[in-house]
Amino acid sequence: MVERLSWKKMVWELLLIYLPWVVLGLIFDTVPMSWFLLVGTWLQLAWHFHHQLKMSNWLWKERSLTPPSGSGSWEPLFNGIYRLQQRNRRRRKELATIIRRFRNGAESLPDAVVVFRSEGNIVWCNKLAQHLLGFRWPDDAGQPISNLLRSPDFVRYLAKQEFEQPLEITAPFNYDRTLELRIMRYTEGEYLMVVRDVSQVKQLEGMRRNFFANVSHELRTPMTVLQGYLEMSKDPEILAGPMWGKAHGVMTEQLVRMNSLVEQLLTLSKIEAAPNIELEEVVNVPAMLEILEKEAVSLSGDRGHQFTFDVDDNLHVFGDDDQLRSAISNLVYNAVKHTPDDAAINVRWYQSSEGPRLEVTDSGDGIELQHIHRLTERFYRVDKARSRETGGSGLGLAIVKHALSHHDSQLEITSEVGEGSTFAFTLPSRLVSHAA
Repeated sequence: MVERLSWKKMVWELLLIYLPWVVLGLIFDTVPMSWFLLVGTWLQLAWHFHHQLKMSNWLWKERSLTPPSGSGSWEPLFNGIYRLQQRNRRRRKELATIIRRFRNGAESLPDAVVVFRSEGNIVWCNKLAQHLLGFRWPDDAGQPISNLLRSPDFVRYLAKQEFEQPLEITAPFNYDRTLELRIMRYTEGEYLMVVRDVSQVKQLEGMRRNFFANVSHELRTPMTVLQGYLEMSKDPEILAGPMWGKAHGVMTEQLVRMNSLVEQLLTLSKIEAAPNIELEEVVNVPAMLEILEKEAVSLSGDRGHQFTFDVDDNLHVFGDDDQLRSAISNLVYNAVKHTPDDAAINVRWYQSSEGPRLEVTDSGDGIELQHIHRLTERFYRVDKARSRETGGSGLGLAIVKHALSHHDSQLEITSEVGEGSTFAFTLPSRLVSHAA
């Protein structure tokens, strides 16, 4: 057991050192007592000097974890310093663990995190902050944050010191992204800034607003026509006159259009709301295409389209029958609606090197490149006037997109103006059913 150094122990140590020399001075009275005491003092100083050198070597040269051996009053000093070292090591280890946990937690967050002082100098940032804000760590340590984020809105926001409401700014190196910043007090004299990419949320909000605006617009036209003809029907002479037959036909046409729009909206919402489906149902795509070929010929009527269906009759797949039927029928019907009279429409279902593939090719007017990436948006039309004439609602390819996403596939669109377009998709090879 290590004891602390006390004044009693130091007094006993002095007595043990000087007492023998006092006794010798009393025995040899011919020599002055002061000489004996001086010799005792020199020996004590030499002893202390020796232990001081041992302590200095231990602290600065050896840096050993175990203290050197000591005697007398130096032993508790060595052991006390050793215990302080152990305590400091434990505290440093605990502090390092806390810092490591904080940094690991901050790195695991889905948001960018920046710690800076009240004067604006950066203390630390995680990797996502380096990605979103363009910071470089540790090169930017100590840099004023306003020098790296030079948005005027952010500089004013930082100067006001009013952080109750978040701030939205454009990403420094990607102007298509919108960032939301929240600043809160962290420790004394430091702030914590959390940055989140809200571009997708903004985009979804815009899509939602456009969706309701488009639905309202699409329904307003047929309802206005119906309202007008119903008001006209109040006059008995109109009901009995020749105009009523035409009015009745127009109203029936508008009702069919409204019913088609509502059905497509319900189909789209059903597919979007569907959870991850188990693709265990065997879908007979060749039989489905046989029926669609007859429907396409009927839909074409007297427009003289030239249909070619090249179908592998043995190629069945696992999937959701309703969703695949919606996707394939929309592609075929779109080809019929938007292909000029007497033009060719080719449908091909075959086994490619990547998996089962469907291609619907027309020889129509083609689509310009700037429209292709937006074709699967709800209510988007390349030619609004022509789409309304053909009864298109702008929802067909959106249904195709979401139905294919549930089958781990995506719509591929290639088109050349004046030559025609090809709409295709490839299902994964694992969905091939060999039972056929």
